[in-house]
Amino acid sequence: MTIKSLKRKSSRMLQVDNVNLFYGAAQALRSVSLSASIGRVTCVLGRNGVGKTSLMRAIVGHQTIRDGGIKWEGEEISGLPAFVRARKGLGYVPQGREIFPLLSVKENLMTGVIVQPRDKRVLDEEMFSLFPILREMLGRRGGDLSGGQQQQLAIARALLTKPTEGIQPSIIRDIGRAIEYLRQKGNLAILIVEQYFEWARDLADDYVVMDRGAVVLAGERKDMVESEVRKRLAV
Repeated sequence: MTIKSLKRKSSRMLQVDNVNLFYGAAQALRSVSLSASIGRVTCVLGRNGVGKTSLMRAIVGHQTIRDGGIKWEGEEISGLPAFVRARKGLGYVPQGREIFPLLSVKENLMTGVIVQPRDKRVLDEEMFSLFPILREMLGRRGGDLSGGQQQQLAIARALLTKPTEGIQPSIIRDIGRAIEYLRQKGNLAILIVEQYFEWARDLADDYVVMDRGAVVLAGERKDMVESEVRKRLAV
């Protein structure tokens, strides 16, 4: 599971237009277009190796695109470095979590606020309301956490780039419910990359299906033809 969150007040926050990406002579993305809107969860589905991770890396600036455009609130950001995009509110949780295993949980979290002005580089209490286990493990090394705990740490770190407001701890029990709650708050657009259909379907407002580096199906969940999506996900 990969999650990218963005924070702003517009109704349409992210627009990817006809993006092509190459690794040497190999083309990873083929004229990919999609959008993500505030208050909605957009799920990108597809088998392994179809370009989902390349798409996320292109959006956050970890990989340079050949052509096409990536706009955020109407501003072209495809030429901006990753740290500038992070300052603008893009948070990224990669599939492998990519936490710093030798740093403590607290130090890992602090890397999420480093993009903020110096006087705002503090750990917001709402992150501990969202993921209470992290408070108990602030002094432990990230590499000593379980896989699920590392996933929570990675999500919390991404959200700290632009903290959310007023999270109620009693309603958060797991990552799926956390995503649902963040959607309901209405100040985030959430883009999830997933290959397991049922989990993504139950969370999604909108969906995109990729195959061989291209978007082959897209739309709102209410209009989804499950048999068509499943066929694209079958090995």
